[in-house]
Amino acid sequence: MGEDYGQLCLEERVEIYRLHAAGKSQRAIAAALGRAPSTISREIRRNGKKTKAWSDGYAPVRAQKLAERRRRWDGRFKLVRQPDLRELVKGRLAMGWSPEQIAGRLTLEQAELRISHESIYRYAYHRSGQKDYWHRLLPRQKWRRGRKGRKGGSAVDRIKDRQSIDLRSAEADDRAVPGHWEADFMLFATYGQNLLVLHERSSRYLFLDHPPDRKAEPTAQRIATKLGRLPKRLRRSITFDNGSEFAAHGHIARKTRTPTFFCDPHSPWQKGGVENAIGRLRRWLPRKTSPHQIAPNLRQIAHAYNHTPRKCLDFKTPAEAFSSFHSTVALQT
Repeated sequence: MGEDYGQLCLEERVEIYRLHAAGKSQRAIAAALGRAPSTISREIRRNGKKTKAWSDGYAPVRAQKLAERRRRWDGRFKLVRQPDLRELVKGRLAMGWSPEQIAGRLTLEQAELRISHESIYRYAYHRSGQKDYWHRLLPRQKWRRGRKGRKGGSAVDRIKDRQSIDLRSAEADDRAVPGHWEADFMLFATYGQNLLVLHERSSRYLFLDHPPDRKAEPTAQRIATKLGRLPKRLRRSITFDNGSEFAAHGHIARKTRTPTFFCDPHSPWQKGGVENAIGRLRRWLPRKTSPHQIAPNLRQIAHAYNHTPRKCLDFKTPAEAFSSFHSTVALQT
């Protein structure tokens, strides 16, 4: 074949059909057409396969249409045409990166191999991509795109001296000023297993802690310990939902002089940063994670999260953004 190789045309397929029906061997057909025997073998095998809708074997017109459709599909998916790019994308998905992070980082690095995040999603959710379980490498690991409904709860009456999020400084809303935090618990299937997640709104940097329970006083002490290590300008406020585990928020305000605020009832979206962070952490910590697996890997998981580029940070990492706020702050997980 070499440099003279080209796709089979309809006339050649008609000749293959005629010679094959006459009982000629595949080598004889190849010699007559000036093609490699493997080309004839592959052509008859791929385009002459019987299906539920077709039982007549190889037919030239049908074979031509199948080949054209296959070429259209190959042209639609860049990851099919470029195996090196496909392996690079697959490797970074396996590392926990999202399609947007992969696409944005390749652009930031001015890499020769580039792709849009939508092309990655389109390939992953196509039946050929799903055949290799690409959807399981995506952040949510869903087999199809779309949102699921959510339910929420509230325990407003149990929280003394509760301040509404409406009283929080407006500077926290646009995330331009660092030092505004959000906190929540990440729960698991085994009762009593939780992770305490502290999320900084501007840099998206997070701290993880593995408390033995969700009692209010120990929770407040752990949060105060984490925030107390930071300079004052990096602890301007902290926002919670209305769970009773945050009822001792006054301890945090006294120990760290950090104002505390609470979302409106049934409005967890008002602390969307930490909610999003918990969703991303599910890549490493599914709900059915065994209890004994949580603590030993906590530092590595926080490191992976804080060192993964984010689109909202122009594809810098949370660690890079957080360290730029105050270079002397020790990045602890």
